[in-house]
Amino acid sequence: MTDSLLVDRTDAVVTLTLNRPEAMNSFTVDLKEALRDTLASLESDRSCRAIVLTGAGGAFCGGQDLKEHATLLASGSTDLNTVPLHYNPIAQRLANMPKPVIAAVRGMAAGAGASLAMLADFRIGGPRTSFLMAFANVGLAGDSGISWSLPRIVGHAKAVELLLLAKPVKSAEADRIGMLTELLEDDEQVLPRAQELAAQLAAGPTVAYGAIKRELSIATAGTLSDALAAEAQAQSICGATADHSAAVDAFVNKRKPDFQGR
Repeated sequence: MTDSLLVDRTDAVVTLTLNRPEAMNSFTVDLKEALRDTLASLESDRSCRAIVLTGAGGAFCGGQDLKEHATLLASGSTDLNTVPLHYNPIAQRLANMPKPVIAAVRGMAAGAGASLAMLADFRIGGPRTSFLMAFANVGLAGDSGISWSLPRIVGHAKAVELLLLAKPVKSAEADRIGMLTELLEDDEQVLPRAQELAAQLAAGPTVAYGAIKRELSIATAGTLSDALAAEAQAQSICGATADHSAAVDAFVNKRKPDFQGR
């Protein structure tokens, strides 16, 4: 495992830290491969019931490492195969992760860093948090799922504005338009708060959480009939879980359920 991605486990919560603070945690091939492969592993890891994604130092993630990119361009490579090889799988894993994902966004999240933050289920920020859809500034279109996630969060017209004008969105504005789930007064509390929320979710009915995420994804892109079919399938799965049985029994006996995520 590379030291550019730190993996910390506390009970059922896994914190993934992009660890290139000297370069705003920007993505090299090494870091992209580590994040892609770690997310793939966590998807089927039943001991992991919630994930926190954050960055070391003063930034969340500066997007693609343009120094490495420039070297690859100079060698004759366009390096655009990194989208299907790295960014697309990372985006798919984050969006479809069958357990909650919380982004602890301290400082700037730019380019692909902003894209991946938008795919988290929750985004916690502080006064220094900002987002920059930087793609057009370097003559590129959006990637890492931003064309899918951003309009769903801020609306189509605002997404056009943010992607074409590529101007920073500071914390107060990000909170106002829904890019942040929660805005704290202290940057130092962003990661602890994200981990606290992750622990709360990890103690919940995580099979049901995953089913709810799938329902919402299908309903957003589909018809009412698609949504109803997805809900029926999800309830069939969730209704057979030990968590559902435990919750019903706890309700009948007037006590708090102990969810096991199964």
